[in-house]
Amino acid sequence: MERLLVLARHGQSEWNLKNLFTGWRDPDLTEKGVEEARKAGIWLKGQGYAFDVAFTSNLGRAQRTCALMLEEMGQTGLETIRAEALNERDYGDLAGLNKDDARQRWGDEQVRLWRRSYDVPPPGGESLKDTVARVLPFYIQAILPQVLAGKRVLVAAHGNSLRALVMVLDGMTTQTIAGLEIATGVPLVYHLKANATVEAKTSLDKDID
Repeated sequence: MERLLVLARHGQSEWNLKNLFTGWRDPDLTEKGVEEARKAGIWLKGQGYAFDVAFTSNLGRAQRTCALMLEEMGQTGLETIRAEALNERDYGDLAGLNKDDARQRWGDEQVRLWRRSYDVPPPGGESLKDTVARVLPFYIQAILPQVLAGKRVLVAAHGNSLRALVMVLDGMTTQTIAGLEIATGVPLVYHLKANATVEAKTSLDKDID
């Protein structure tokens, strides 16, 4: 039985381009972001992948990425479940600020801790630990059962909500997760065993360019 799980971060957003902290704010995709999403769908179709159900967040950039990928795969109309649990990490008071300006204001090390540490939240926002606390239960309760039942599942979400999943799927530690950056519009393919351990993972960033 195939147990396919594909994770994809949304394509480049307008705020990614402007180097702004985004979080739960809802900018649209750039033209590049649209192209990234379409290329991801084309690549997946070319590899023979198809899906039975998709999951995405409550934010438009992830929803649009999901729809564009499925359009390129000829799967418009696929059941797509939206969930706040898959939203990007809430950056709190940093949302809307330029990352370089933030470094000048608070220093490189403080901003690095807010962005990449496991358990240090930005002011008024969530740490990655907080994000894991909402993403992981949703994955266990809603996504994993579908994968283990043999459904081919696509998850189109965000850098940090997907880092939370990859941390669990790849058995990363709270230290090693700090170095993980998930590229926009690049699918990560997992084939899960019956006991929900990872059999293989392929990052498609080199093949999709």
